[in-house]
Amino acid sequence: MKEKNGKLPDPKEIEREIGEFLAKRFGGDVKIVSPINLPQELSLEAKKIFQPKPGNINFDLKPRDLIAYLDQYIVRQDQAKAVLATKICTHFNRIKHLQHSNTDYLTGRVKSNILMLGPTGVGKTYMIKLIAKKIGVPFVKGDATKFSETGYVGADVEDLIRDLVREADDNIELAGFGIIYIDEIDKIASNHNFIGADISRTGVQRALLKPMEETDVELKVPHDPISIIQEIEKFRKTGKREKNIVNTKNILFIMSGAFADLSEIINKRLSSQEIGFGARIKGTQTQDEILKQVRSEDLIEFGFESEFAGRLPVHAVLQKLSENDLFEILKNPNNPVILGKKFDFAAYGIKIIFEDTALEMLAKQAFNENTGARGLVSAIERALLPFEKSLPSTDIKIFPVTKEVVENPEKIYNKLYQSPDIDALTQTFDKMALQEKEFIKDYLRAGRKNLNIKNHLNMTPSRIDIIADYYCSHTTSMEFIINKVKKYSDEIKKIELFFYKNNDINIVMEDDAIDYFIEQLINNKLKIDNFYKQFNLDFEYGLKLVREKTGQNRFFITRKAMTDPEAYISDFIKTTFS
Repeated sequence: MKEKNGKLPDPKEIEREIGEFLAKRFGGDVKIVSPINLPQELSLEAKKIFQPKPGNINFDLKPRDLIAYLDQYIVRQDQAKAVLATKICTHFNRIKHLQHSNTDYLTGRVKSNILMLGPTGVGKTYMIKLIAKKIGVPFVKGDATKFSETGYVGADVEDLIRDLVREADDNIELAGFGIIYIDEIDKIASNHNFIGADISRTGVQRALLKPMEETDVELKVPHDPISIIQEIEKFRKTGKREKNIVNTKNILFIMSGAFADLSEIINKRLSSQEIGFGARIKGTQTQDEILKQVRSEDLIEFGFESEFAGRLPVHAVLQKLSENDLFEILKNPNNPVILGKKFDFAAYGIKIIFEDTALEMLAKQAFNENTGARGLVSAIERALLPFEKSLPSTDIKIFPVTKEVVENPEKIYNKLYQSPDIDALTQTFDKMALQEKEFIKDYLRAGRKNLNIKNHLNMTPSRIDIIADYYCSHTTSMEFIINKVKKYSDEIKKIELFFYKNNDINIVMEDDAIDYFIEQLINNKLKIDNFYKQFNLDFEYGLKLVREKTGQNRFFITRKAMTDPEAYISDFIKTTFS
């Protein structure tokens, strides 16, 4: 090939010139396509296993801290919360400890995978989601029945691990610390009446064995065309083929199921142990109490392979929810059921509030459905669907849900739609709003200690008032409000440092002063970027004058000082000189 100006011609330039010629000669009917040349032997890089690096995970929760966090959202289930919080905290703290100490992993160590046993609708999935969110690790939920239906057992299990990578925004190292939660695990127990190899059940158990302990999962999916195209594109650019691998030794597996017949197996074992001289006579035990005594041998008898049961060494039993438990769930400010319904009506500019007697009736209806907390959603939808359908087309902007609304929704709906008494409606709503505000204050006071620890925020009486006011006047979650107050509190405390750097004066913002500005910020009366300018304007020259006259360089700023800076400085000078 001839050189052009002493250089070999660029293949891309030749391709472009040929393309332009073909376009002029044949229009758009003929185009040049670049061939993809794959050599016989690909240049494979050494297999990359993404091991944890020091500092990748920032986890310092203690079991009691995590239990206190769960108590804000989960009703009852004390034993399950204690087991989950303890083992999950230990799992991640051990990872962090080994990272920082550069200690090799023990040969044959057993990972603390967890088996949750309990009826439907008691909050198993919700609890794990809360924990994953609190820790900040990716979370993926799978359904064991899906594995038995498809037959592509290994691919399904590996797909859960690939989903962790997607949940971690393609951060492979973070995905290696994720939590995989598989529900309906009792459905893959082998059928004792089945003759031959029970592939759809025991096969799933065997496919889960390696990931539950430790294995490498390649991110490329052989049957996924998009994955193949991405690999080809990467090879064209680099000339190398990389294998992206996720190692599962730090991924925690949590399984759950109802295990309806397991209590009979446990009871049979316990009964056989109690036969004979010296046997203790036991009273009637509830199913929850029996399940708490589960052992691996019971799970094997139930239909699990011994290796599979051995990889689930930790057992957490959840209790069936009572009618009063369901009411407590509805009353909890953090519960997603009522909050979700508030958001539904807020989408149409309608504020909705619930009376306690109405919540009690809804809890009773849900309990009768025998589906746990899931029945709450059905009960609420039945009662409020007529109003959600038609109130957005009216001028009604407030909707108090009373006992009468739940008892006879059609009657109340017709009354509101045909001849609404706005004054009576407003009076009822305002009365219920005051009751709700007092309840929120009591709730915050009762949980003040846990909230202080959880949020590193001093829950002063004025802050409790601020949070309660905001919660009752806005459709939002309690967590959002507390985080907002915490953010403003942290920003305001930074003013102390800024003021010292700029003026060489040490100020200490008292809690009541911080709360004063939080009120202004949270109600949009003041912007955070204007806060320092105003503060500097009010106090810079006055405090410098006091320092010059008295030599004092440390000042405590109170709420009174914030509302009247001139009087504060004047009183300070008078007191000092007197």
